[in-house]
Amino acid sequence: MDRVVHFEIPFDDKARAMRFYSEIFGWRLADIPEADYTLAYAAKTDENHMVQEKGAINGGLFQRSDAAKGPMLVIGVASIDATIERVIAAGGAVVTPKRPIPNGSYARVSDCEGNVIGLAADESHS
Repeated sequence: MDRVVHFEIPFDDKARAMRFYSEIFGWRLADIPEADYTLAYAAKTDENHMVQEKGAINGGLFQRSDAAKGPMLVIGVASIDATIERVIAAGGAVVTPKRPIPNGSYARVSDCEGNVIGLAADESHS
């Protein structure tokens, strides 16, 4: 069974969103300007950024776009390519093609209802 491993929240104003989530929820935020992405540490993590609290996940903030207008879940999968094939066969679509990220690959798909879902895989061993 694949599981939710990350969340992503879009913003229109990065500084405003960072202030909101850090002040309201106490999240530690780490801006990654070259990726236009902000990591959101919503759970206790170790020195390798791995979550240390059972059932908790961390996430990120990103610039809102037409392809990603609302919050989304990121699901950890064994293979992005195989998962994309199953998504398409079940009536979904590719929103953002597979691309490399630190420690693996990432893509966005839409489900049969039009909801956008992130996919992440540690494919560094493939």
